Amino acid sequence: MTALLPEILFQCDGQAPAPSKDFYQLQVTRSEVILRWWKISLRNEFREARPGELKESHEDFVDDSALQAQIGMVFGQKVLSYVINLCRGQYDFLERLSESLILYLLTFLDLEDIAQLSQVSHTFQKLCNSDKLWEHIVERSCDTVTPEMRALAQNIGWKQFFFTNKLQLQLQLRRWRKKQEERQDIVLQE
Repeated sequence: MTALLPEILFQCDGQAPAPSKDFYQLQVTRSEVILRWWKISLRNEFREARPGELKESHEDFVDDSALQAQIGMVFGQKVLSYVINLCRGQYDFLERLSESLILYLLTFLDLEDIAQLSQVSHTFQKLCNSDKLWEHIVERSCDTVTPEMRALAQNIGWKQFFFTNKLQLQLQLRRWRKKQEERQDIVLQE
């Protein structure tokens, strides 16, 4: 399964906490952790400072508390925990799937499961509330989706469209038709 992973597992950039202006890049590959830095200072003693790079194997990184502290200070504890887990071989394969594939998989879940999954992370919240997913759910649950229904769903959102009861939906469709007719009348009057 790890053979399916890309060469670069994780990469992020950041600036050191104030008052420092130093710039850092963290990269985790299949075999090593790479930390690069650029000193940014107006002080004369740092003007000639060259960019630096530190490479460590995953095993060495897990044991290097000084480097872990530096990464935690610059990038935060969540990034540090994630990098340590990557170095220990604990990959989140679901997070690495493409958005379109995850959306396809979500279409097989029950509505309750989609609601639960949306609470797992910001990424899943975005995907579970996406118009693409709810458009597919509406199309699967309805016999036909008329052009008027599609236009209304694009206007109010596919999820809102799905959860709107039939009476409200009919009322909204009438309103939408009326607006369309008024727009056509204005165009014809001009």
